[in-house]
Amino acid sequence: MRYGFTTGSCSAAAAKAAAYMLLSGTEKQDIVIRTPKGIDYQAKILEITREEEVVSCCVEKDGGDDPDITTGAKVFATVRLLYDRQGEILVDGGEGVGRVTEPGLDQPVGAAAINSVPRSMILREVREVMELFDWQGGLSVIISVPGGEAMAEKTFNPKLGIRGGISILGTSGIVEPMSTQAIRDTIRVELRQKVAQGNRRVVIAPGNYGLDFMRETYAYDLDRAVKCANYIGDTIDMAAELGVEELLLIGHLGKLIKVSGGIMNTHSAVADCRMELMAAAVLRIGGSSELARQILSCTNTTQGYGLVEAAGLTEPFMKCVMERIAEHLNRRAKGRLRIECIVFLSEVGLLGRTEGAEALLDRIKENR
Repeated sequence: MRYGFTTGSCSAAAAKAAAYMLLSGTEKQDIVIRTPKGIDYQAKILEITREEEVVSCCVEKDGGDDPDITTGAKVFATVRLLYDRQGEILVDGGEGVGRVTEPGLDQPVGAAAINSVPRSMILREVREVMELFDWQGGLSVIISVPGGEAMAEKTFNPKLGIRGGISILGTSGIVEPMSTQAIRDTIRVELRQKVAQGNRRVVIAPGNYGLDFMRETYAYDLDRAVKCANYIGDTIDMAAELGVEELLLIGHLGKLIKVSGGIMNTHSAVADCRMELMAAAVLRIGGSSELARQILSCTNTTQGYGLVEAAGLTEPFMKCVMERIAEHLNRRAKGRLRIECIVFLSEVGLLGRTEGAEALLDRIKENR
C-alpha cells in the first residue's frame, strides 16, 4: 500500500519552495523536505506567483492509499519579506485554515490551527533557506487552503471549536495506509515482539501524545510503548493471548475517560461521550447538577477538567474516574493478566493512576 503526505508536510514543502524562490530570484518546480518520520518528501510545486517581495505557491495533498477529506486539496504558502524582523519567521493561517476558539487544543485560542509539529517543520525548512542565502531579515509565512472551510464541515473541527477551516496536522509527516485489520495486526506484531524479547510486562498507549509528560514525570520514553490506537479492548485481549502478564495503559483524559464508561474502542466515530462521562462522575461524587450541566456544554475534556478544578473537586473526581477505569479494564482482562493505568492532561500533568501503576512502571523500567 502506498503512503501519502500530511497537510503539515505539504505546508512545509510549499513554504520552503516559496522562500527559496523569493530569496534566490529563480523559479522552483519541485522541492525536497525531510519528514519527522525520516522519509524524504519530493513535492511538485504548483501555481507559482512571484513578485519582488512576495512569492506564493502550492502543493497538492496526496493521501496515498489512505485518502481523507483533504486529499486533493491545494495547500498554499505565501512568503513575504520582513525587513524589520531580523531573523524571525512568522507563521500564520489564511483562507481555509481554521482558527482556534476554545482552550485545550494544540494551539492557543486565537491562533491558526497549524499544529506544533507542522509549525516546527515549516520553521525548520524556511530557516534552512534563509541560512542558505544569508538572509538577515525576517519572513512571513501564511498557509492557506482554498475550500478548507467547506472541508472542515466534514471533520470534527466545528465540534472542537476550530472555526473557518481545516487544521494543518501530522506528527510523522506521512499518511500511512492502515485499515482497521492492519492496525490490529500491527499491534499484535509489536506485542509478540515484546514477548519474544522476554518482556512479560508491557506499556500500551493510544499514540505518542504525552511523550514530554512521561519523560519529565517518570523518565520513561513513550516511544517504547506499544501503540494501541483506539483499540484498547482488542489490545488487552491480544496481550493476554500472547502471554503478557502485566499491562500498563497510559493515556490522555480525552481518550481514557471513555474507558471509565466501558468503551474499549475509543474512536470518536464509534463512541464520543466524554463530557457525559465527566458529568456523570461529578454527580457520582456529589457535585452539583449545575456543574454537570456546564461540563456537558464543554467541547473538550481540558475545559471540563478546568471546571472540576475550579469547583475544588479534582481529587474525588479523579478517584472516581480511576476506579471506574480500573473496573472496566479488569472486567475486559478477565483475570488473564494484571492491568494498571495512568491518566494525564498535557496542560496539567498527572491526573490519576491506579493503585499499582507506578510500581508496575518501575518494574518495566528495570527490564530495559
